[in-house]
Amino acid sequence: MRVAAYWTTALVLFAGISANSQEMNGKPTPLATLLAEAQSSNSQIAAANDTWKASSHVARQVSTLPDPQFTFQSFSVGSPKPGAGFSNSNFAYLGFGASQALPFPGKLRLKGEVASRKADTAEAQVGVVSADVGEHIKLLYLRLAYLQQTLTILDHTDGVLGPLVKNALSHYSLGEGSQAGIIKAQLQRTEILRRETVNREQMGEAEADLKELLHRTQDSPDIIAEPLVETTLRLSASELQALVRQQNPVLQVEQRSVQQEDAQIKSEQRGSKPDFNVGYMYQLTGPSYRDYYMLTLNLSLPHRGRVREEVAEATEQANHARHELDSEAQQQLAAVQKQFVAATSTAELLADYNHGLIPQSEAIFRSEESSYEANKQEFTPVLSSLLDLLSLKSDYQEALLEHETAIVRLETLTGASLR
Repeated sequence: MRVAAYWTTALVLFAGISANSQEMNGKPTPLATLLAEAQSSNSQIAAANDTWKASSHVARQVSTLPDPQFTFQSFSVGSPKPGAGFSNSNFAYLGFGASQALPFPGKLRLKGEVASRKADTAEAQVGVVSADVGEHIKLLYLRLAYLQQTLTILDHTDGVLGPLVKNALSHYSLGEGSQAGIIKAQLQRTEILRRETVNREQMGEAEADLKELLHRTQDSPDIIAEPLVETTLRLSASELQALVRQQNPVLQVEQRSVQQEDAQIKSEQRGSKPDFNVGYMYQLTGPSYRDYYMLTLNLSLPHRGRVREEVAEATEQANHARHELDSEAQQQLAAVQKQFVAATSTAELLADYNHGLIPQSEAIFRSEESSYEANKQEFTPVLSSLLDLLSLKSDYQEALLEHETAIVRLETLTGASLR
C-alpha cells in the first residue's frame, strides 16, 4: 500500500511537470530582434541621445558674437525734464547709439571647438549606454535560454524516470527488487519538480528585467529564447586587445575627454589676448546747433596672472584625462584577457562534455537499463546512472552559459560582433 501511494503521488507530479513544459511551446524571438527593439524603445538610450543632441547646439551659441547693445540718451539742460534746453542750449541733445563687443580673433572659434568636443564626448557616452543596455539584454536572454533548456532536460529526465519506476513497481509486485529503490526514485522525481519550480521563478525574474529594458508592459506575452548554441571564438587574444584600443565604448569616451581638455588648453591660452568693444553714437541737438557724432573704442586687457592660472588648471585637467584614459585602457585590456581565458577554457570543457562525458554516461545508462530489463541488474544502479546523466547534462548547460557569457562580455569590451 505504501509503494502504491508513492506511485500515485508520482503520477500527479509528472502530470504537473508535463503541463508546465507544454507552456513553453511557441516561436522563439531572435536576440537580434530584441536588441533592435531596445535601440528604439529603451529609455536610458533615449535619455543619452537627448543629452548629446542638446550639447550639439552649444558650439554655435558660444562661437557667436555677444549680443549688440543699443542706447538711447536724453541730455537735459536747466531741468531734469527730458528735452529741457533742447531749443536753447547746444549741450542738450537726444542720443542714439549702438555698441558691439569684439573678442580677440580666434577666441570664439576655440570656445566653439571646446563645446564641439564636449558634444563628441556626449555622443560617445551614448555608445557606452547602448553597449551597457545591449549587454544586459544579451545576458538576460542567455539566462532565459539556459533556464528553458534546463527545464526541458528536467522534463525529459522525468519522462525517462517514470517508466522505470513503473517497471520497478511491477518487479516489486512479483517479489523482485526492493522498496527502498522505488522510494528513492520517487524522491528524485520530487527533487526534479522542486528544481523545475525554481527554474520558473528565475525565468519570471529574467522576463521582468527584459521587459523593463525593452520598455514593454509586464503583462505582455513572455519571451521565448532560441536554444543556446556554442559560439566559436575565432580571434586571438592580441586581436581582441587591438579591437579594444580601437572600438571600446568606454575608451572612446575617455579619448574624447582628452581631446576636449586639449581644446580647453588652447582656449585658455588665447584668453591672454585683449578684447575690444566698438561703439557709435549720434547726438541730435536743437535746430540752431550742430549735431554731435561720437565713435568709441574700448580695449580690455585680461589679467595675466589669472590667465596663467586658468591655463595651468586646464593643463592639469588634461593630464588627469590622459591618466584616466591609460588607467581605463589597462582595466579594459585585463578584462578582455580574463574573458578570453574564460571563453577558451569553457570551450575545452564543452568539448569534453560533448565528446566524452555525456556520450559515455548515456552508454552506461543504456547498459544499466538493458541489464535491469533483462533481470540481470538491480534498480538502484539504473537510477544512479540516470541521475549521473542528468547531472552531466545540467553541468554542460552551465558551462555553455558561462562560455556564451564570456563571448557577450568580449563583444561589449571590443565593440565588435563575435557571433
